[in-house]
Amino acid sequence: MKKNERISVITKILADHPNQVFSYNYFANLLDAGKSSVCEDIAIVREAFLKLEQGRVHTFSGASGGVIYYPEVSAQDEKRMLLEIADLLMQPQRQIHGGFVYYSDILSNPRYSQNIGRIIASKYLEAGLDYVVTTETKGIPAAMEAAHYLNVPVVLIRRSNRVTEGSTISVNYISGSSNKISTMYLSRRIDLHQKKVLIIDDFMKGGGTAKGMVSLMEEVGAEVQDVSVIFATRHPLEKLVAIFNPLLIMDDSQIGEGKLTVEINQASRHD
Repeated sequence: MKKNERISVITKILADHPNQVFSYNYFANLLDAGKSSVCEDIAIVREAFLKLEQGRVHTFSGASGGVIYYPEVSAQDEKRMLLEIADLLMQPQRQIHGGFVYYSDILSNPRYSQNIGRIIASKYLEAGLDYVVTTETKGIPAAMEAAHYLNVPVVLIRRSNRVTEGSTISVNYISGSSNKISTMYLSRRIDLHQKKVLIIDDFMKGGGTAKGMVSLMEEVGAEVQDVSVIFATRHPLEKLVAIFNPLLIMDDSQIGEGKLTVEINQASRHD
């Protein structure tokens, strides 16, 4: 293969398999090229990603050497992506009677779910996570994208007990939006004991769902590294979880008058 062809293939493989180590020998065998040529190609790819702020390609030495792609998001790109979503949320037609905001179409849009997932993942790329944990249903697309960029599996917590899950463990929690006591379930077939997990919640008002997920993780012996929230309301100020990391903050105190403001949580960056 020609040099530009090899570079295209390497770029494609690294972009499709973030946070995964590939040896120089892997690329040398795949491309039928010498190891020195592969090293030069990877160096070009690394510089290109760096200049375009599309993440970081890290190489390391050893018996065979290796390369890994960290899909980091620059502060400028994160701001641009989140401001676009914030503008969508503030559209008057999204306000629903009862003080709610319609956002299901945003989280189910592959473009937005991918961007959200990449933003979340970029904050925990080197945290040594074992799993991403979320609940049914709206947060699943973004959680799947985050898990892809982190190169870890997703654990799905159910809101109803299903026979297909086998034996389950459950906890009761208070829904922050309805103040009703509900139950969430996790299959016992998933071994999370002493595993590092990142909890992703799509929306937080009082924090009841997130608190339930944290309690369930404690019950199975998992180590919760953080609670990442896509949308969180400014009020109430006191949530049921002490530590959480929202991407966007909604001020819905005047939503009854048709006013909703959404802003980026500047403290969410881990630079």
